[in-house]
Amino acid sequence: MFFTYLRRELRRRRKAALVVASGLALGIALVIVVSSVSSGMEKAQGKVLQSLYGLGTDMTVTKAAAPPTTTGQRPRFNFGANDNGSDKEQSSDRVLVQGFQTLAASTVSKVDSQHGVADSVGGLSLQVIRVNGQFTRGRFQQNGNGGDGRGGRQGGQQPPQGRVEGGGANFDVNNYSVYGTDVTKPALGPLTSSKITSGRTFTTSETNAAVVVADTSYAKEKKLSVGGTVTVKGVKYKVIGIATPDSGDAAANLYMPLQQAQTLAGAKDKVTTIYVKASDSQQISSVKSTIQKNISGTTVTTSADLADTVSGSLSTASDLASNVGKWLSIAVLVAAFLVAGLLTSSAVSRRVREFGTLKALGWKSGRVTRQVVGEAVVNGLVGGVLGIALGLAGAYVVTEISPNLQAQVGGSGGGGGQGGFGGFGGPGRRVASKALDVTLTAPVSLSTIAGAVALAVAGGLIAGAFGGWRASRLRPADALRRVE
Repeated sequence: MFFTYLRRELRRRRKAALVVASGLALGIALVIVVSSVSSGMEKAQGKVLQSLYGLGTDMTVTKAAAPPTTTGQRPRFNFGANDNGSDKEQSSDRVLVQGFQTLAASTVSKVDSQHGVADSVGGLSLQVIRVNGQFTRGRFQQNGNGGDGRGGRQGGQQPPQGRVEGGGANFDVNNYSVYGTDVTKPALGPLTSSKITSGRTFTTSETNAAVVVADTSYAKEKKLSVGGTVTVKGVKYKVIGIATPDSGDAAANLYMPLQQAQTLAGAKDKVTTIYVKASDSQQISSVKSTIQKNISGTTVTTSADLADTVSGSLSTASDLASNVGKWLSIAVLVAAFLVAGLLTSSAVSRRVREFGTLKALGWKSGRVTRQVVGEAVVNGLVGGVLGIALGLAGAYVVTEISPNLQAQVGGSGGGGGQGGFGGFGGPGRRVASKALDVTLTAPVSLSTIAGAVALAVAGGLIAGAFGGWRASRLRPADALRRVE
């Protein structure tokens, strides 16, 4: 009897039911779109952060670089300047530890033993400055009066007098970044944010091999290819692979085994960055506190810390989605629920004669109330179906349009060191030097759909509560008064 009466009444009042369902559908659709766009924002932001510190990394451990103690000190380069105007080309490399103070390699084991740490790996970030060119000492032309030094100052020989002719230099200075990676743990660290598109990556046995993996942009610029060689500080390294970053910039121009990088920099058993993976992603904050407490003098930076420094249109859009979008969705939902409740209550008022007659025939107030609530819940479910359809359509449109957003990461996270290298401890990069282009998508998860169904049921129950309350107050006499 309940379902028969329900079906008949819904058919009779299709227009009123559609109005109530449409209001709920708009609110639910807006919630789905905002939720999916917010999820897309988080995914895009994750890509930005992953391009900085590599896949699987939850935090990094570094030690901020000390301020320089000597002003005006510059790297020294060794050249054997040629006499007699020789123009032989020469080059010299200066390898510098970049961005942070070094940590003892044993610190990696200390970090690895902390509670909540699943794995950790050390790396060494270097900057190579190369001076390449022609250097000449020139020819010395002596003056005629300074031949034997007689008649000069007493107690010593007169220095030769003359001038240098033809001396000078013609050289280029360029620099590139090198990152020493622990090849025994290939699943952690910045190289994991790139894919090997040519050649291969390191094997676990190449702990001290003279091999490198080159970033694709750097390889194209320097015309490097798999099987070729690149010379760093007089050592020839074989290029075994070309890596293409998944998004953003590469972490370094060249990657090499950690021991080789330590040898080049004269930093035996030293690292600049420790990449950490937590055993539980929900406990990252507590793991950070544990490391900072037990390993003094270090700076621990999580992805959440770095996320706070993301700026640009991605950050602006994310703020709008999480703040304006969230409150707008709540406001629309509340309005939709209230309108549905008022419309249901108004419909009950127009059915006074019907419900009064049913009560006169012996229907209890509870039965009438259940009938009204049942109709409202069905209206809510219909609104939920329509809302889910509209929400999926809206999310599909956003994904198809795929608007491009820009994200720029400032260097405030992670205790950036000398030279302006900050951020998340990423090697070989000025993290604020270039904005990254990110494509926005709007993925809809099953939890979002489940939430929409729950909202539809809640909307139906709220509308039913309004209508049920109104129906429960009706008396058989109301039907007689309405007839009169």
